[in-house]
Amino acid sequence: MFNLLRMDLYRIVKSRSMYVCFGIVQVFAVMSVMLLWLLGKGHEFAVMLGMSDYGGQQSLSGMLNGLDLISVFRDTALDGGAYSLMLGIWVMMFTCMDYQNGFIKNILSVHVNRWEYVISRILSAGIVNFFWLVLHYGFLAFLNLLFGNLVPHAAAGDVLFYLGWAWLLTTAFAALIVFICVLTRSAAAGTLAAVCFSSGAVVAPLYGILQMFHKGGWLKHTIYFVLREGPGQFGGMQDLTVYVTGAVFVLVYGLLAGIVVKRQNI
Repeated sequence: MFNLLRMDLYRIVKSRSMYVCFGIVQVFAVMSVMLLWLLGKGHEFAVMLGMSDYGGQQSLSGMLNGLDLISVFRDTALDGGAYSLMLGIWVMMFTCMDYQNGFIKNILSVHVNRWEYVISRILSAGIVNFFWLVLHYGFLAFLNLLFGNLVPHAAAGDVLFYLGWAWLLTTAFAALIVFICVLTRSAAAGTLAAVCFSSGAVVAPLYGILQMFHKGGWLKHTIYFVLREGPGQFGGMQDLTVYVTGAVFVLVYGLLAGIVVKRQNI
C-alpha cells in the first residue's frame, strides 16, 4: 500500500492540476485582503482626496472590528466553500484520470487488494489538503503583514485547533468526491458534486425546507454546515464534536468508496 501511496504522491508532485487549483485558492486570498485594505486603510486616501468623509471612514473601519486572521481565513475560502470546491475539483481530476486513460487497470492488476487504492487516494488527498491549508494560512498571514497588519494574528492554540478540524472536514469532503468518482467513473459527475456540495446548493435548500417542519436539525452535522458554523477556538469539550464529525465522514465515505471499487468490474 505504501508503494501505491508513494506512486500517487509522485504523480501529484509532477502534475500541474494540483498547483493550478491551489493557485486559484490564493487568488481568492489576494482579493479578500485587498478588499479588507479598501475597507480600512484605503478609505483614508478617499478622505484625503475629498471623495468621502470621516463618518464613512469610521463606519467602514468598524467593519474590521472583531476580525482576526482566522476569521479572514475562514471568510476567504472555508466558510463559503471556495476552498472545498477547488480541492474537490483537483481530487476529481486526479481520480477520474485513472478511469479515463485506463490506468486503473494497471494499478489494480498490481495491487490486487482494491482497498489499498481507495486508502491511498484518501491519504494522498489528506496530505495535499494538509499542505494546502498550512500554506494558504501562511500566505494569508504574509499578505496581512504586507498590507500593514489589517487584522490581528490569532493565538497559536486557536490556529491549531481550527486547522485541525478544518483539515478533517475537508479531507472528508475529498473522500466524498473519491466515492462519487469511483461510483460514476464520470468527471462531469465529480465536478457537479464538487460544485453542489461545496457551495451548499444541496444541503442549504434542503435544510430550509425541512426546517419548515422542524426536521432539519440533523443537517447541521453535514460537512458544509460544520465548516461554515464550527468553532474558531476551543471553548469546551463540546467543541471537539467537530473532530468526531470529520473522522466519521472520512470513514463512511472511505468505506463506501472501497465497497464500490471492490465490486467493480474493471
